[in-house]
Amino acid sequence: MTNNAGMPPPRQYFGQKAGGLLLLGLLLYSMLATGCHPEKTKLLRIGLANEPKTLNVWLASDASSRAVLRLIYHPLYQRDPETLSFVPWLASNLPVYDPDRKTYTIRLRQAHWSDGQPLTSADVAFTVKLIKEFKTPGSSRWKYVSRVETPDQRTVVFHLKKNFATFLSRTLQIPILPAHRWKPVARAARRTKKPLASLMRFKNKHPVSSGPFCLKKWHKGAYIYLSKNPYFFGKNKVIAGRRLGPYINGVLFKFYGTTDVAMLALRKGDLDMYWQHVQPGYLAILKKTPGIQIINSPKSALYFMGFNTRRPPFKDVNLRKAVELLVDKKFIVKRLLQNQGSEMWSIIPAGNRLWYNRKLPHPGQGLSRTQRIKAAYDLLLKAGYRWQNPPLDSDGNVQQPSTLLMPSGKPMPTFTILTPPADYDPARAISGTMIQEWLRQVGMPAMARPMEFGALIQQVKVRRNFDAFILGYGRLPLDPDYMRSLFHSRNDRPRGWNISGYHNPEFDRLSSAAQREMDHEKRIKLVLAMQSIIAADVPYLPLYLPSLNQAVRTDRFKGWVSMLDGIGNHWSFCLLKEVEKAK
Repeated sequence: MTNNAGMPPPRQYFGQKAGGLLLLGLLLYSMLATGCHPEKTKLLRIGLANEPKTLNVWLASDASSRAVLRLIYHPLYQRDPETLSFVPWLASNLPVYDPDRKTYTIRLRQAHWSDGQPLTSADVAFTVKLIKEFKTPGSSRWKYVSRVETPDQRTVVFHLKKNFATFLSRTLQIPILPAHRWKPVARAARRTKKPLASLMRFKNKHPVSSGPFCLKKWHKGAYIYLSKNPYFFGKNKVIAGRRLGPYINGVLFKFYGTTDVAMLALRKGDLDMYWQHVQPGYLAILKKTPGIQIINSPKSALYFMGFNTRRPPFKDVNLRKAVELLVDKKFIVKRLLQNQGSEMWSIIPAGNRLWYNRKLPHPGQGLSRTQRIKAAYDLLLKAGYRWQNPPLDSDGNVQQPSTLLMPSGKPMPTFTILTPPADYDPARAISGTMIQEWLRQVGMPAMARPMEFGALIQQVKVRRNFDAFILGYGRLPLDPDYMRSLFHSRNDRPRGWNISGYHNPEFDRLSSAAQREMDHEKRIKLVLAMQSIIAADVPYLPLYLPSLNQAVRTDRFKGWVSMLDGIGNHWSFCLLKEVEKAK
């Protein structure tokens, strides 16, 4: 899971430096197109916010590096863009599980690397052994795999130490590496004092691809050019009902230091797609530009208010429920997100349709401000809270309340809602101020406090010294096992993921059972029940989910595939086709 940094409101003016960059872009384009007319090259031009930092898969943590690498190194399975179910990719079938032996058997497609070498089970086994030996990032997902067998070149058998439900959905999602290229790298790394650091320092200047494109040229500071891989296994194959290409000759990634310049390049036709969320401030002018389409996709993300359930005042679930009633999510979406998003009601986003619990209640939805105050007032009154001057008068009209008295009779002390600063994410910062005012309407002495992001993480995750906070996870895994990480009691430790200090024996039992359950339908029922428990106890209050808006030109290419987390997926690049021009 990664924390998604918000962006400041974009300027409406598109910058003065665009002319020079346009000239550079045209020059680079002409170099690559070798004199051909742009409409005849089938070269897709994509803008990246930043230049990739590396093409070493073990070091690639930035979005730009991952965007390029996902076209080069491919996994055994992909997600269907509509159902999100697993589709065999480098594998030719779904894994066959033997419960007696605790093994998964996978058959591989007949495939080759971009240098013509066959892609075999030895490559899969090598990738897994490299992960386990060097303890690369994500190696913990492989701790329950005891060994890997390769009976023949196209068969892989994984032996598990015990049942592990996320083996397919998390563990097997790694990109497969070419053993013949990485074995010398691993051999050299073993001879150093710090093998993992040595492995991650490898430049990987000439990656060998299993995907639809392979690296042709990386001109530092300017562009990366990927050409069509003549050995791509999926060419002309029908997978998940779609006949794959690629139907384009290559991809040209250009780097833009500012969004203003990238937006101008898109409007001028020098880009076909900008691989970045388009902020609301740019949408109006882009929508008026002929040949541009805004594609809206759901995100796998979570923006929420978290509570410290270890200590008062938020140790009391009734107080957390009252906060839930007072927070107007629809207002946040409308005013702060400018309707570019949706309300959230579960820890799992609604777009993750395989796991989302559609039957959860929506507390406070549709209530007016007065009705929200009354509902929170009634709930708190019943739980033993009191006021010298209540938030509603005898006629039911809203009035200025006195400080809320806790069931012990003592005044509730001032508590703080920590948020990132406005220059990091204005939506979260302003949400904190809004929630502060809503809570004060029933006498809760709330105070919103922006804090530098790194210091905020230290305060809530390491020191655990906080009352409440507003944060977000920008790229949640599609497998719901992250719920166990966030709320299982054993993860309530310094630097552990259970930041809220939530403890519920029934949730612990269900989440542990879900991790072991190999029957998909039974696991779904467990995950639905887990969501119900979290919704009832409110250790986290889901707030909103911003839309993912991506801009593309429709006058050169068509066939973008929208799915969870956007159009920059394997399906798009295998299905895009050049637009036929009228004669």
